[in-house]
Amino acid sequence: MIYEVREYVPAAGRFRDVVDLFTSVVVPLFRKHGMEMTQVGCTTIGDNSFNELVYTMRFSDLAELERKWGTFLADPDWASALASREENGPLYQAIRRRVIDSTLFEGVLDHAV
Repeated sequence: MIYEVREYVPAAGRFRDVVDLFTSVVVPLFRKHGMEMTQVGCTTIGDNSFNELVYTMRFSDLAELERKWGTFLADPDWASALASREENGPLYQAIRRRVIDSTLFEGVLDHAV
């Protein structure tokens, strides 16, 4: 099992636009393409507090991650939604992602208190 953590820092004044795009377009497209989101939230302590959308996705392996992101990014609904929201400038100041492999720690959480 692998997890992908994605962090989106909106351009100045665009946080609400990012949240709207995420809730009205991205989440339904995740469902359409069989993508599993395990966590979503806003950073409240740390860099970019209250101006960063962070979510985590779960995939069985890198091949599944690449396949599902490929179909998501090729979806015409995604392309048109993003383009329409970026007509007046970019939505994002920065986008970061990490892929985390939990293989070495399988079973550890089963024994956590």
